[in-house]
Amino acid sequence: MEFLKTFTLGEMISRTCSSFPNRPALSMVDEHPLTYNDLSFQISELVKFMQSKGIVKGDRVAILSQNMPQWGIAYLAITSMGAIVVPILTDFHINEILHIIKHSGSKMIFVSTTMYEKIGYADYEIRPQMVMIENFSIIEPELTKDKFKELIDESRISLSKLKAKAMEVIGLTKAEVQEDDIAAIIYTSGTTGSSKGVMLTHKNLVYDAYLTVEHIQKVTYEDKLISILPLSHTYECTIGFIIPMMTGACVYYLDKPPTAKVLIPAVQKIKPTMILSVPLVIEKIFKLQVYPQLTGNIVFKELYKLPITRKLLHKIAGKKLMKTFGGNINFFGIGGALLSSEVERFLFEAGFPYAIGYGLTETSPLIAGSSPAMVKFRATGITIPGIDVRIDNPDSKTGEGEIQVRGATVMKGYYKDKERTEEAFTSDGWFKTGDLGILKKKNYLYIKGRIKNVILGASGENIYPEELEARINEQESVLESLVYESDGKIVARVFLNYEYLEKLHGIEKMNSMQSEKQIKLELEHIRAYVNKNVSSFSKIHKIIEQPEPFEKTPTQKIKRFLYQD
Repeated sequence: MEFLKTFTLGEMISRTCSSFPNRPALSMVDEHPLTYNDLSFQISELVKFMQSKGIVKGDRVAILSQNMPQWGIAYLAITSMGAIVVPILTDFHINEILHIIKHSGSKMIFVSTTMYEKIGYADYEIRPQMVMIENFSIIEPELTKDKFKELIDESRISLSKLKAKAMEVIGLTKAEVQEDDIAAIIYTSGTTGSSKGVMLTHKNLVYDAYLTVEHIQKVTYEDKLISILPLSHTYECTIGFIIPMMTGACVYYLDKPPTAKVLIPAVQKIKPTMILSVPLVIEKIFKLQVYPQLTGNIVFKELYKLPITRKLLHKIAGKKLMKTFGGNINFFGIGGALLSSEVERFLFEAGFPYAIGYGLTETSPLIAGSSPAMVKFRATGITIPGIDVRIDNPDSKTGEGEIQVRGATVMKGYYKDKERTEEAFTSDGWFKTGDLGILKKKNYLYIKGRIKNVILGASGENIYPEELEARINEQESVLESLVYESDGKIVARVFLNYEYLEKLHGIEKMNSMQSEKQIKLELEHIRAYVNKNVSSFSKIHKIIEQPEPFEKTPTQKIKRFLYQD
């Protein structure tokens, strides 16, 4: 892929639209795609619209919407004209959304009809201009709730109405945008409950995408992606949106949450070549669908215990999984959290084209990754050439230390937060990720866990909750778990697979004495299993039943701060 003259989002999309004018670019699953010619026209028109409403370079413009082609049009229009996009996660609480709008000083918000009722009637010191993202029309401040409901039907327009009015590519409105200009302020969801506004420049984002395509996974105009993660998260935005827009690929969006009922018919129809996921998605597929089939009777259960027959069963299951995803997948990316060893072993032995990646919002995001051909079991891929990665103060025995990063993909800082920006960097300019890892031969990176989560053993040993959780999650009766320290002891919370327990013991999730007794026995069985397979200093003191699924971030990481003592 040829080098861009300047690493800006406007330069990038201009080149793609010129190179692939008639190729499909963005689409809902059940609609005819917008071409890059259509995309160019829509971006240009939206830039003119924003300029007519007083938006200028440097102004903050928010997007609060579920995934759809219009999200991408708005994102590229905002950044192409030199304004700063503020993508807001729709899962944020209303109070946090309003705080982000105020803190960022957003002058305009592109909002979907489903999200407008959350923020449209709130009290604002200075009310931003609100634009209905479905059809890019201004929502008047005096609009009543009744009138708004009338507009909802009018806003449900098909993509065909967003088609370009001319066949030739229309040049984008040019602005003096520099590589080092801030392109986006992204408020992290995190697992600590403290949201920060990460300032990413044009070069941060475009260069990270460029390095990923050059060194990790080649993407071409023939690739098709189905998007199942929120675009407001940097992982999906850079890898699942900017990279396709850089290479002329096409992205398809779902009009409902990606449950099995919605996703499977969609992938069968589109037959995507790429999907980005988080561990929880593939872990649930394995635990609820693949594993029960592999061990469905006594004979299979015994055969599964033998490595040679387990590998054979995994190969067969892998082929079925490939068909389930449409049959054309060449890259199934997994990131955002640690993948369990049990599930990775299945993917690895099945020959399924998965790849692991590691990064943070602050690093645009990818730091390390791999193509399916480069995968090494339990590694998170190789550090990306072009980015400096080091292990700070590694342990003399284990080689573990904090992963630190330096280079053109590292953020400019936290918006309006000089103190936390300074804390995030070393005195010699390395960004502190807060993650512990090991760097091995050929720059393969292995993640141990978050420094903040590490539990210190009685004799000074490092105990990693993520490793204990992975061990707990190997049990068929467990769907999710959380390990933490309480009163100097290791405690685990476990959300059980009640469907499995009902089949096994004939019990339901209810408050009968028999059910309670059986659940206590199951929790004790889990504890005994884990303690038998871990070091003496890592033994779990107590396991507590978590009655409901854990509350999670948009990338499906458990919000630890909500459950720890």
